[in-house]
Amino acid sequence: MSSKLAKQALVRPSHLPETPVPSIPEVDASKPDLASVQYSAYRTGLSNHRTGLSEHRTQLSEFRTDLSTHRTDLSTERTEMSMRRTGMSFQRTRMSADRTLMSVIRTSLSLISFGFTIYQVFEKLKEAGTLVHAAAPRNFGITLVLLGILMLIVGIIYHVLFMVGLREERNAMREAGVIHGQSRYPVSFTLITAVILLLIGLVAIASMIFNIGPFNDPGPG
Repeated sequence: MSSKLAKQALVRPSHLPETPVPSIPEVDASKPDLASVQYSAYRTGLSNHRTGLSEHRTQLSEFRTDLSTHRTDLSTERTEMSMRRTGMSFQRTRMSADRTLMSVIRTSLSLISFGFTIYQVFEKLKEAGTLVHAAAPRNFGITLVLLGILMLIVGIIYHVLFMVGLREERNAMREAGVIHGQSRYPVSFTLITAVILLLIGLVAIASMIFNIGPFNDPGPG
């Protein structure tokens, strides 16, 4: 559409040269036939003058029509661009939600790994006989892991609810013809990563509390 508009030439009609109105002829009243011919020629001149003015008004009207059509085409193109920008804004919002979930993953991973490390360090010190009581640091490590798991669960639930609402809003606007929505939402690898990390955290907390699972050290013999 833009190339078509670029090729379209809108040329304003040139100004109509100022032509004086034919003057009223001076007739001889004693010669009615000659006066009638002179008045007829005068009326013909007036008619030609009005015809020229009418043609110029027609050209101006056509030019205004062309301008109106040109403005309508530009408005349609701007509306099209606005619809596409709005459609792309949904994609940007989706990526922003993924980044938010990534922040939750980083924080949860720090809590889970730090809590599990504290738990393992003090358990090893207790097994080595360096410490007699390690319940407090053990409980602290378990608390950190539980906090990381809880934060991850809340982040996943919030992300899923937000994405469902965003999809519904996008589909409603697309069905109403307000936006273009040809592009699909790809699979959220951030959500998959969050679910995998949640499973790892659950296995880690089970190993810490019940001494079962792949992260449990059975010790010698």
